[in-house]
Amino acid sequence: MIDGLCSLRRALDAGHLSAVEATTACLRSIEATDERLGAWLAVDAEGALAQAANVDRRRAAGDALGPLAGVPLGVKDIFLTRGLTTTCASRILEGFVPPYDATVIGRLRAADAVLLGKHNMDEFAMGSSSESSGFHPVRNPWDLDRIPGGSSGGSAVAVAAGHCAGALGTDTGGSVRQPAALCGVVGLKPTYGRLSRFGVIAFASSLDQPGPLARTVRDAAALFEVCAGLDPFDATSADVPVPTGLADLPAGADLRGLRLGVPAECFGEGLQPGVASAMRAALDVLRDLGAELVDIELPHTRFAVAAYYLIATAEASSNLARYDGVRFGRRAGAADDLHDLYGATRGAGFGLEVKRRIMLGTFALSAGYYDAYYQKASQVRTLISRDFDRAFEAVDAIVTPTSPTTAFRLGERVADPLQMYLADIFTIACNLAGLPGMSIPCGFDELNLPVGLQLLGRAFDEATVCRVGAAYEDATDWTARRPSLAEASP
Repeated sequence: MIDGLCSLRRALDAGHLSAVEATTACLRSIEATDERLGAWLAVDAEGALAQAANVDRRRAAGDALGPLAGVPLGVKDIFLTRGLTTTCASRILEGFVPPYDATVIGRLRAADAVLLGKHNMDEFAMGSSSESSGFHPVRNPWDLDRIPGGSSGGSAVAVAAGHCAGALGTDTGGSVRQPAALCGVVGLKPTYGRLSRFGVIAFASSLDQPGPLARTVRDAAALFEVCAGLDPFDATSADVPVPTGLADLPAGADLRGLRLGVPAECFGEGLQPGVASAMRAALDVLRDLGAELVDIELPHTRFAVAAYYLIATAEASSNLARYDGVRFGRRAGAADDLHDLYGATRGAGFGLEVKRRIMLGTFALSAGYYDAYYQKASQVRTLISRDFDRAFEAVDAIVTPTSPTTAFRLGERVADPLQMYLADIFTIACNLAGLPGMSIPCGFDELNLPVGLQLLGRAFDEATVCRVGAAYEDATDWTARRPSLAEASP
């Protein structure tokens, strides 16, 4: 089983093992356990071993290598990958092979990472449990009867199970942080605009943001530093310097001088007792590290879920209109006219959750309803952003639970969309405001299921988020815990 990204990178650089050996170990781990987990949709064993062998040859020749040379990674099946099937876990894109890479995939390749394949996910990133995949659900490695979170569930599971040293997912309303919390790994959602969206299949364009999942804060930071930066192919890409050295933060640092905001809105009713207990203990650790805990208010966050599911579905309605059976992807069989072709293609190609969100978004944008729904939600989004602006006048970062509960059972919320949507109640506001957020493991509930601590920072201040996360991580041993399934794999 492969451990952390940074420790593996040091072992590769020191010659303690080869890239081919590291890649082979990952492929064996996938083969041993993924039939039970369902974390992968495509594994490119031949291509990965060829990449690894090339890194080994160049290392032996003394050639300059990238910062991730020989490190085996997986990526969510939402990123375009040249020559490798990309489906977004949807039947409507079954068999689609892109002719080019997403920008972040190109940056991983330029860093000499080894790409093992594509991770399973909720179809078109629409879901909080990874049960809405068009192919098969993903299972939590801590309890195979439970969900791993979503929509980047396959990526979180692959990291937790030791299938890869790190992964790249996307976060539209919590889709990196929530599965990271439920699987006991670290997930970083960077500031909107930090990582290019070029070549990322769109769900909600004003909210989508790629982000890394890894074993530790420093591992996630190493991926972040490689992938972040201005991209001329993405009009929303930010021309802001990328912080460096986050993967090499000194061990054992304290948090003296930092003020951490604790919003009362995130510690009230609806919080599972095991989550509440773990959060209280986490706050005590942060206080012991020297941080000053400050009570703050985020009064409009109670409207975040409602605003999000109007804005995100409206944008999805527009973005998914391109799947018509004409230009690319699946096409239905016999159709009498263009209208029938569209209907038959989308009826067979899209799953239930995707159809639900398209209909919600189309309704919110329709004549006579736009002002009452989409425009009102956009105004609420502004109020939520202002709440954060006021809070950050007094504090350096904000601390909340990542999820109100630990992983629930497979099928438990499939018939109740509202309960499913509420799984993201603590993560959505971050996306609406475009802020950076991170989930790090902070304990376990009474069923030995992981609990996540969420850290939120000012726009483009991933450095403070990582500093707090690394200090907390060093003071605890939660990230060292492994599910028994991972410990038993090769």
